[in-house]
Amino acid sequence: MPSFGDFTGPSRIYRDRDVLSPHFIPDTLHFREHQIRELMSILAPALQGRKARNLMIYGKTGTGKTCSVKHVARKFEEERQNARITYINCRMYNKPYRILSKAIKALTNGLDKQGYGLPFYYEKMLEWCGEGRQLILVLDEIDMAKNIDELIYTLTRANDELERGGVSLVGISNRLTFKEGLDPRSKSSLYEREMVFPPYTAPQLQKILQQRVELAFNKDAITPGAINLASAYTAQESGDARYALKLIARAAEYAEEKGLGRITDAEVKGAREIVETDLVKEAVDKLPEHHQLVLYAVARLTLSGSKYARFEEGKDGYLFSGEVYEDYSELCSKLRKSAKTARSYRSYLTDLEMLGLVTTVESGKGIRGHTKLIKLGHTPQETISMMRHKFGE
Repeated sequence: MPSFGDFTGPSRIYRDRDVLSPHFIPDTLHFREHQIRELMSILAPALQGRKARNLMIYGKTGTGKTCSVKHVARKFEEERQNARITYINCRMYNKPYRILSKAIKALTNGLDKQGYGLPFYYEKMLEWCGEGRQLILVLDEIDMAKNIDELIYTLTRANDELERGGVSLVGISNRLTFKEGLDPRSKSSLYEREMVFPPYTAPQLQKILQQRVELAFNKDAITPGAINLASAYTAQESGDARYALKLIARAAEYAEEKGLGRITDAEVKGAREIVETDLVKEAVDKLPEHHQLVLYAVARLTLSGSKYARFEEGKDGYLFSGEVYEDYSELCSKLRKSAKTARSYRSYLTDLEMLGLVTTVESGKGIRGHTKLIKLGHTPQETISMMRHKFGE
């Protein structure tokens, strides 16, 4: 009979498993030196008692946005005097009240008051900043925050009321179209500076993985070819460094399950399919509701077949944008939700394409006019199964 001792002994592969976590922040972030310098220059005024400029950071998943900001925040905290950086994930704290209460609890060593509303925490923020302090709020996944215009207005109003001190905002989003849904006043106040983090290339990913495996694994626990293969696969998946880390970690699990002491190409190949499925599910789970509804509509139509005849050789499997919007609207009506405008729908498609969940092409002339054609990035059965529990079909 097996015992837990069979599974808790020293690993033949791992030295430190935590190094492959996406939450691990190495001392050196390769290929993000330029972005780190720019971040430091934007936030540096707060260390001199002046308000830092508001900033929006964009980039696909796994391009080092959060890691770079946390790296800079760590350096900032080492030198701070009357300034603080507070990191908040808007997936967990998604309302103005929850965001401000989380920030104030961090600033006041765990102040925990139940039953107080937004005005209470707003006044606490004014008190803290009013002593000449600078507060920088980092809102990761800011697109998941509800009533974001209210929050931006609240923070802007705080700076108008403060004679000393100030509040600055750093937003992080995977969605380049995030700002299109904001109130014009929010846009003008929030978008003082913008940064875009580009995807990593295959050679860059190779060096990033080499850095991590040297820290995570025992010597010679992975072949150079396995690192190269993982880098190549990841470059094909839009340069997502988190994908690369998950791929290597899953390959290590395969090697351990087989009783091997070394990761080779075979383990990386075996890990690829399951990692892709995991990351697709994670991406779908993180989507705002109407993005999910559009994706669900694409999957339903892909499974049932286009309402229109096959229209052009080589375009089989593509759907007309108009019919997807019709199905999305019908789905919203069935679920008693208000369908968004065609303009919002187009921005959702852009976001879904950026995440690799759909692909789009322009139809060209002669096919029901000039329209966008949409194709699902993964199997419709797999996509529907990820959301069926939510939409009750």
